[in-house]
Amino acid sequence: MEVAKYRNKELVVKAAEKIRREAKGREFRIMHVCGTHENTIVRFGLRNLLPENVKVVSGPGCPVCVTPAEEIDLAAELSMKKNVILTTYGDMLKVPGVKTSLIKAKAKGGKIRVVYSVRDALKIAVENKDKEVVHFSIGFETTAPAPASIIYRNPPSNFSIICSHKLIPPAMIALVKAGETRIDGFINPGHVSTIIGVKAYEKVLKETGVPQVIAGFEPLDIMIAILMIVRQVNNGETKIENEYTRAVRYEGNVKAQEIMYEVFEKTTSNWRGIGKIEGSGLKLKEKYSKYDAIKKFDLKIEEHIEELVKGCKCGEIMRGVAVPTDCPYFAKKCTPINPIGPCMVTVEGPCAIWYKYGVKH
Repeated sequence: MEVAKYRNKELVVKAAEKIRREAKGREFRIMHVCGTHENTIVRFGLRNLLPENVKVVSGPGCPVCVTPAEEIDLAAELSMKKNVILTTYGDMLKVPGVKTSLIKAKAKGGKIRVVYSVRDALKIAVENKDKEVVHFSIGFETTAPAPASIIYRNPPSNFSIICSHKLIPPAMIALVKAGETRIDGFINPGHVSTIIGVKAYEKVLKETGVPQVIAGFEPLDIMIAILMIVRQVNNGETKIENEYTRAVRYEGNVKAQEIMYEVFEKTTSNWRGIGKIEGSGLKLKEKYSKYDAIKKFDLKIEEHIEELVKGCKCGEIMRGVAVPTDCPYFAKKCTPINPIGPCMVTVEGPCAIWYKYGVKH
């Protein structure tokens, strides 16, 4: 099988040995921006194979984690309206807002249905013409083309979305410019890159000068990406390399990009635990504003400066400043059953991943 090659223990260990040899003499701090990468790193114990001077840290690669608390509160409020059915993904139910969560709203009578895709939400709208169906649409560039394609085709008038889609490249630039932590290289997300391609990261390279490698999701993919970054740094190079050539093209998925930017336009967006980032979000263009639930229901988003429980390290973890075990709540008061912060909720959340695989340090 194709996947077996990328999980070959002997090849992964050989890659680790090369990293160890070539990384001698300096510290390397590498950030990935993908929850699936973190899952692979922890699941297969890749950090244990790396030398102490090569650190791989999480970035804001979990779309559920960075969804603003005020939007969760707004979605919960909307679900309580008499004529509204709110649809969302299962991961969103337990994410705490400031005032409530979707699962708490559901327990109080909120009409919330879990769907696997926005097409499921559209089906509910078609089958319930006497109801307003609002889809809480979250995710990075990977998931944005799907709602865009539906809205472009003029769905029923009782369908609308809360648009909470975010764009990865502006967040990468913001993290480097913030200067909170040194970033010697980025492991770029594979799923996002299949849509936006290599080309979309050229602005990141121009504005930050940080080496980048787009990587697949298997252990060998990630180890090779780390090795490629080490070699770039050692050679004094700053470029974008594509390890994931079996899935990612230079121009990306052009058709997906076209439909996405036909329906959406870039806007300043609030990232939970990080803050507002210019040009990092998507909003519906004016010509499609009738499908914007916030405008449709004349809702007001109440922004909150403090979105996380005091002491919760989720924000620092997504900024690469801390790791899950630095949090005083981790695996104590904060567990997947009773999450205090969003990083413990979803399968892409670093805290949930560390908890699942029993990481203690």
